[in-house]
Amino acid sequence: MIGKKNVVFGFLFLVITAALGPYMIFNFVPGVGDAQGKKQETVGRLQNLKLNNFEEDLEPLTAEQIAKANTDGLLALNTLINAEQPIDIIKGGPHAHGNLESLLNIAVGIALCFIALPGLFKQIISWIFIAGTLLHSGMLFLIALYQMELANTILNTGVGPALILLGLLLSGIAAAIGFKGEFVRD
Repeated sequence: MIGKKNVVFGFLFLVITAALGPYMIFNFVPGVGDAQGKKQETVGRLQNLKLNNFEEDLEPLTAEQIAKANTDGLLALNTLINAEQPIDIIKGGPHAHGNLESLLNIAVGIALCFIALPGLFKQIISWIFIAGTLLHSGMLFLIALYQMELANTILNTGVGPALILLGLLLSGIAAAIGFKGEFVRD
């Protein structure tokens, strides 16, 4: 069964990329929570000032006091954005793409078990998916967690996504030609 390695690889890679969820929660959420609280406090104050015609404790605020309150709000918003950035990078990169490409490997691995074609063609499809996954979401993982410059260089070549697309194309062709609807012995 040529697709077996894709199924095994897909599940193992899925564990790694899915584990990024708890990693994000344990490492970044406390900082985000603090930043959200500070933002809510400062922006809430600005909202109250606006509703009260920029009076506080029945005293009108000076332009300097209003500007300082506004600056506090802007800085709190900026702090929140900066605190959320690592989560957004992981969420939008290795977590989402890694999960998808893991599931693609599992699906292709199972599909290859139902396709009657020469073993070399099926091996090529199988290895293209594994290589594409490692060169795409694998590099995203290394960039997000370890800031590896080499991984960034490899990712910027576009080889990983191109291999995934090529694998999808070849899988579609293979299914059109040799899909049997029952397990095929290789």
